[in-house]
This record gives sequence, C-alpha cells and structure tokens, in this order.
Amino acid sequence: MTHQRNILITGGAGFIGSHVVRRFVTKYPQYRIINLDALTYAGNLENLRDVEKAANYTFVKADICDADAVGKVFKAYAIDGVIHLAAESHVDRSITDPLSFVRTNVFGTVTLLNAAKDAWKGAFDVKRFYHVSTDEVYGSLHDGGLFLETTPYDPQSPYSASKAASDHFVRAYGNTYKLPFVVSNCSNNYGSHHFPEKLIPLMINNIRNNKPLPVYGKGENVRDWLWVEDHASAIDAVFHKGVVGETYNIGGHNEWKNIDLVHLLCRIMDQKLNRPEGESAKLITYVTDRAGHDLRYAIDAGKIERELGWKPSITFEVGLERTVEWYLANTEWLDHVTSGAYRSYYEAQYAR
Repeated sequence: MTHQRNILITGGAGFIGSHVVRRFVTKYPQYRIINLDALTYAGNLENLRDVEKAANYTFVKADICDADAVGKVFKAYAIDGVIHLAAESHVDRSITDPLSFVRTNVFGTVTLLNAAKDAWKGAFDVKRFYHVSTDEVYGSLHDGGLFLETTPYDPQSPYSASKAASDHFVRAYGNTYKLPFVVSNCSNNYGSHHFPEKLIPLMINNIRNNKPLPVYGKGENVRDWLWVEDHASAIDAVFHKGVVGETYNIGGHNEWKNIDLVHLLCRIMDQKLNRPEGESAKLITYVTDRAGHDLRYAIDAGKIERELGWKPSITFEVGLERTVEWYLANTEWLDHVTSGAYRSYYEAQYAR
C-alpha cells in the first residue's frame, strides 16, 4: 500500500505520545505512522497494545540522540512529517540530574532537526516538523494574567530551561535553514496511561494502596489541566492546519490549586472504592516544597480556538472521573508500571 504521509512520532510509547499515536493510526489509515521511542522509564509499549498490529503502524526502538539511527529511520520510511514529543519531562528528576534533560531535550531535538534538514534537502513543500513543548518555558504567573504565545520565556527549572532551549533551536532552524516548523506549548495533561510519578496518577495509586499523599508546601501551586485526549486532538489540528512558523498555546481553561485537586480526587476515590467520605483525605501529607517551584501556570488558548477551531471537549470533573475509572479498571497496568515489569513486554514482543 502506498501511504499519503509517512509521519514520525517520537516518544510515542509515552503518556501523551501513545494517545497521539493511537489517534493518528486509527483516524488516518492512509498514513504510515512510525513510532520512535527509546523505552526509558516512562515509555511503555503496553500503552499501545490495541494498535500494535495495525497495518499502518511501525515501532522503532531508538534514541533520538543517536544520529545514525534517526537518519536511517528518515531514509527507510521516507519521513515527510515529524511530531516530536520525546522528552525528559519530570521536574523533580531534572533537579537531581539536569544533564540528562540537556541530552534528551536539547541534543535530541537538534539531532532530529538535523535529520529532517538533511533528509528533506530543501524540498519542504509538504514537509512539517512539529515540536510539542510545555507552558513551563514561560516561567511562573504571580499577579494574574495568562500565558500568551508572545509571553517572554522565563524558565525556572532545569526541565523548563531544556525545553525552552529546544524551542529556540526549532525556531532557529526555521529561520536559518527555512525548515517548516510549528510549535505548541501545552498546560498540564491528565488521563489514562500516565506514569504514576506525576501528581494525578500518583495520588490515585497511593489512595488505592492506602499510602501517604505527598503534597508540596501548602498545596497552593496552581496548574491549568487538560485531558490528554483533548491535547491529542489539538496536536492533530496543529499538525494539519497550523501555519508554518507559528506557535499555538494549548490549555484547558481549568485552573486548580494542587490541594483542591487532591481533595477532589479523594472524594471521587472514596465513592469508587466505597469508602466513608473523607477517608482518603486522611492520607494527605504535606512535604517540603520543591526547589524553585513555580506558583501558577495558566494558558490563553484563544489563538488555537479562533484560528484552528479547537477547544476542550469535556469538563474537568467528567475527565477526572473517567481517568479514575480507567486506573481502577487497569490495576494490572499500574502494578506492572510501578514494579518495572512492563519492561518485559518489550522483550516478549520485539526480542529477536
């Protein structure tokens, strides 16, 4: 079969990436989707069991920092579009090991940019390099307002600094080499298949196992939350309809203080687990705040809504309830991830 597009999705075995891969594989059977993932701690092929046998899906285990491997993928599959999601993304890990974030998020992105530039050789008519970034590059909001696409960068952690650097390199390649790019910066995501060191799945798993619920500081930090499937639909819109050279902020119009979110999760979990109301909230434990913890993030998603016709599809309460139900229905997945047993799935499926 001849495919209309050959799209490389990096980090496609991760949380957001797996939702994007699933959407593109099922919605666009005329496309060939190549998922390139190094399968680090957050990459899990069990996330894609439902599409792994699809005729238009291919998995390649490789590191985006490996220029030879990346170049071979571009050549072997005649890649004409990139959706770049692969990244180290956990702020706490960036504080203890910043060089890993520089390597993956900066060097890895530049390696991909070089591969695209060399493979496409200036024939950019139908090509597109889509770089998926974060709202954390803008720093912290203290006095109201929202992040706009024009907000100056002010990263406050090694993670956000590495993502900001990668954003700058993408735009520099557009300016210097005329590489056709788009960038999006998104708020916090939640939903199924999220590695349980992040806030929502961590709390769900700990409540399930009657473990303490660690809340930084007083829990006053504010985040704008977006359902991951809505992010995948936004990525779809930006990839197909976004204007080359433009940036699109993606958010849920949905700000929550961490402590209020944890209390809401506790109430939902008490209902789902048939516990007395207030039982799970007894597990809340306040811990020393994270170094350089940004107070508030909030996205103005007006541009993507006006220009590309995208908007969130569900309310936070509905999305959060669906998320809790998924984790409670997939405890085997949770147990595999937290034990590291999911790594054996790769060996069983792909070892030769």
